[in-house]
Amino acid sequence: MAEKRDYYEVLGVAKTATAEEIKKAYRKKAIQYHPDKNPGDKEAEEKFKEAAEAYEVLSDPQKRQRYDQFGFAGMSGAGGFSGGDFSMQDIFSQFGDLFESWGMGGGGGFSSFFGGSSNRSGQRVRRGTDLRVKVKLSLEEISTGVEKKIKVKKLVECKHCHGTGSADGSSGETCPTCKGTGRVVRTQRGIFGMMQVQEACPTCHGEGKIIKNKCTHCGGEGVVRDEEIITIKIPAGVSGGMQIPVQGKGNAAPRGGVPGDLLVLVEEEEHKDLVRDGNDLIYNLLLDMPTAVLGGQVQIPTLTGDVKITITPGTQPGKVLRMRGKGLPIIDQYARQYGTGDLLINVGVYIPEKLNKDEKKLIEQLQNSPNIVPGSADKKNFFKNLFS
Repeated sequence: MAEKRDYYEVLGVAKTATAEEIKKAYRKKAIQYHPDKNPGDKEAEEKFKEAAEAYEVLSDPQKRQRYDQFGFAGMSGAGGFSGGDFSMQDIFSQFGDLFESWGMGGGGGFSSFFGGSSNRSGQRVRRGTDLRVKVKLSLEEISTGVEKKIKVKKLVECKHCHGTGSADGSSGETCPTCKGTGRVVRTQRGIFGMMQVQEACPTCHGEGKIIKNKCTHCGGEGVVRDEEIITIKIPAGVSGGMQIPVQGKGNAAPRGGVPGDLLVLVEEEEHKDLVRDGNDLIYNLLLDMPTAVLGGQVQIPTLTGDVKITITPGTQPGKVLRMRGKGLPIIDQYARQYGTGDLLINVGVYIPEKLNKDEKKLIEQLQNSPNIVPGSADKKNFFKNLFS
């Protein structure tokens, strides 16, 4: 199997391309490699499929965001046909209206061969809508990955008719208009001349069946509103704003169709001590003057508990200490962990604003000490290190 090419490379656009630029690039590729223009050309057919897959991802803002962040790994279970094998039938079913708006037809000469439909029998397969839920995660949960159980209100299969929509549980009667194919044919003029285009049957809406004796519980739709507890496995290293697709856990589709997906939007809870910066964590340490001058040990919070570190004598404010491997997991585009970020400690020194009489006297005694008063070289080095 040939290695997948970057979707932006397939369409010949930059990663900063607008939605309109992506659409125009896909139109150009679709016309160039359309089956009607390249009959019997397997290479052109593969390029046509490749362009359709790229457009299916890049034209969807959510899928494009996942692809930009995680590459092909972010497409796993994302819905549609990206990331897997698909046929010309899938393309014409998904983009038929778009092709027609370009005067290309929803499949042209190939529509009669593939049926121009959503399943092998020529009937339209309805798909349930996607759902979106928000899940709040602590940094501790993000660092290890977590399993969450959430209650979702959604459309589920009607138990009385078993999703058929029929009161007697049957699959319905054959549509008299399309004779069960779910499609009707019309002729139109396109850029390649007159061509036949298949479209969904207006009587059965592409399903090939009609329900006469409808289920009274679901009104013939085959779905009812209910609640479901869904277990979600969230991998380590996710970030706020990321969407994790859970395939097949969205709304059920009418009359036994394909269920939609559940899109889990990650929200990060604010940590009381640590701030996230990519895969690194930041902790702001405020030292008292004696510890900064004399050195000592201080406790630093991490995601696995407090640890002690040694402060060297003469530690300056603005210094950044690094604890390697104490950050968050680093994940590549294939969802494989290949490292861990660091914990960065920003050092500040507390200068008291109020002193009692004895404290003030002690400070005054040090005021003219040669090791206390900074020289010109000390000043130069301090600001150099502070802003480097």
